Amino acid sequence: MLDRLQSLADRYEKLSELLCDPDVANDSKRLREYSKEQSDLQPAYEAYTEYKSVMEELESAKALQAEKLDDEMREMVKMEIEELNQRRTELEERIRILLLPKDPNDDKNVIVEIRGAAGGDEAALFASDLYRMYTRYADTQGWRVELMDANTNDLGGFKEVIFMINGRGAYSKMKYESGAHRVQRIPTTESGGRIHTSTSTVAVLPEVEDIDIEIHDKDIRVDTFCSSGAGGQSVNTTKSAVRVTHIPTGIVATCQDGKSQNSNKEKALQVLRARIFDMMRQEEEAKYAGERKSKVGTGDRSERIRTYNFPQSRVTDHRIGLTLHKLDSVMNGEIEEIISALNIAEQAEMMDKGE
Repeated sequence: MLDRLQSLADRYEKLSELLCDPDVANDSKRLREYSKEQSDLQPAYEAYTEYKSVMEELESAKALQAEKLDDEMREMVKMEIEELNQRRTELEERIRILLLPKDPNDDKNVIVEIRGAAGGDEAALFASDLYRMYTRYADTQGWRVELMDANTNDLGGFKEVIFMINGRGAYSKMKYESGAHRVQRIPTTESGGRIHTSTSTVAVLPEVEDIDIEIHDKDIRVDTFCSSGAGGQSVNTTKSAVRVTHIPTGIVATCQDGKSQNSNKEKALQVLRARIFDMMRQEEEAKYAGERKSKVGTGDRSERIRTYNFPQSRVTDHRIGLTLHKLDSVMNGEIEEIISALNIAEQAEMMDKGE
């Protein structure tokens, strides 16, 4: 581990030199690549720097302990050694986590798709509750939410809603939300006061750049139509809505949120790229499904990952057996505790596997 850390530190310091090179400063592509690489290495570099400092202090304290000291001084040195040993253990644990393989998509923006599934109107209303939960969570992270497409029902729920979350590290946190979310509550449409169970599905896709997935003009069909839904009368007057079909795969993406046809086309292409990339990723991962299934789950959209029980104000994440009795806070966007627990569980499993 120490050899790997020293190699990482050498690279970090080399990048510092490169970023001061005028040739690099004048090359925006290299400047961006080197800056990102150094930023990714910085947490491990700083932890390793502190670790070396702690080890030096520990060696000095142990050397001092071997000398002739009065009782008071000896006790002080003993306490210092205990504190340094504790800090060394903490740093070693942190460094092991920092050296775990990183998902290459973690820093990317995400496209989130929420759909009402089993439960009709109640499932659509729950889909709108999930949309609100995620937008409020995004606010707490300093991320920006951009609505891309929505299909509402008569009660104001979402049959389907697609939106982008822009912010560094969005995928690293939101990726755990993919799956089937189950709600247990008395629907507003239920006159008998009976508790119903409904589900909405969430798909979280990393934003895909042109360089990741190249889509040729000859492989797509673009159709335009009049927008509909919650947008006011103005959205219905022109054919601003865009539907893009990827002919080789049959994957379709639609956007009707904006009044500009060009803007809607670009957004639809963003969704299309993400869906194609996700299909390719799922096909690849399916080959190793038996080996890679973990307690955090596969992220498959048919997998029930969480239950929101309103009568008992209870939220349970089934992948790690976590139950919280603060449903109102969770639905208000306070989901960091759940996401952190899922992240820790994933890290623990990776360390158990020696990855």
